[in-house]
Amino acid sequence: MKKKILFVLTSHGELGNTGKTTGYHLQELAHPWKVLTDAGYEIDFVSPKGGEPPVDFFDLSEPTNKEFWENETYKQKRENTFVPSEIKTEDYTAVYYVGGHGTVYDLPDHTELQEITRKIYENNGVVGAVCHGPSGLVNIKLSNGQYLVADKKVNSFTNEEEREMQLENEVPFLIETTMIERGAKWEGSGKWQPHVTTDQRLITGQNPFSAKGVGEAILNELQKL
Repeated sequence: MKKKILFVLTSHGELGNTGKTTGYHLQELAHPWKVLTDAGYEIDFVSPKGGEPPVDFFDLSEPTNKEFWENETYKQKRENTFVPSEIKTEDYTAVYYVGGHGTVYDLPDHTELQEITRKIYENNGVVGAVCHGPSGLVNIKLSNGQYLVADKKVNSFTNEEEREMQLENEVPFLIETTMIERGAKWEGSGKWQPHVTTDQRLITGQNPFSAKGVGEAILNELQKL
């Protein structure tokens, strides 16, 4: 039986002190979901609090978003996400951190999700993340005590993009800066340009426009295993 892929979603719905809501970015879930399910993979969802997580950038005029949102099987899954304690890491061949500003609040210090990700990676699995999703990777350490991202090429939402959204003072930290502090070889493209980086089964993308490419890169890595 083909192993499954685990998508990590934020449970956090408030955007700093702006009074605005946030959550996971729908396109950053739907586009990789389409790539990977079309290739025959089953996907499960996990979030810090379980249940139905908050969604942001809700746009059903985008065809892939609409296809995902109206899929009955995955409607049940997204409304009933697992909590981390329910996850058996041996069932999964990859883990993917969906972006959205909510991630920077509740994923970076979530030790159970860090452990799940470490185990999947050290079992020769693939780790992916896009946009703000890489915020969930910055504090993960491997069994040897090294940061997961250390000495690997990585990409994420850029400081420049965060400043353009005027949110650099609302988020707890800037992902690009923190990746570099962790010893990662951070790289990026211009604002809102698609950019996907792959290094040693770690796949990271810059922004929503990189989400499909991250899904394709995850699939490509899985086909090598």
